[in-house]
Amino acid sequence: MHQTTSGLSDAQKQMFYNIYISKRKNPQDILILALLGLIGIAGIHRIVMGKVTMGVLYLFTAGFFFICTIMDLINYKSLTNEYNQKVAYESVSILKMGV
Repeated sequence: MHQTTSGLSDAQKQMFYNIYISKRKNPQDILILALLGLIGIAGIHRIVMGKVTMGVLYLFTAGFFFICTIMDLINYKSLTNEYNQKVAYESVSILKMGV
C-alpha cells in the first residue's frame, strides 16, 4: 500500500484512504458470501466483487456444481486481496485525475 501512495501529498493520501476504505472488501465477508454457495445461493461473492457475469453463471450452475464454489472457499483471501489491490490502484487513478 505504501508503494501505491508514494508521491501523493498528505491531503491526497487522506482522500485515497477515504475512497479505498469505502470500496474495499473484508475477507470474512467474502467467505460468508461464498459459504452461501454451499446452500444453493452461489455467486453472490463474485457479484459483490464486481464480477457480475461470473456471479450469475455461478448462480445458474450452482457454482459450477459446487466445484468452483469450493475452490473459492479455499482461495477467498487471495480473491479478496486481488480485488482490494485493484480498488487501491483505481483509487490512486481517481486522485491523479484530480477528481
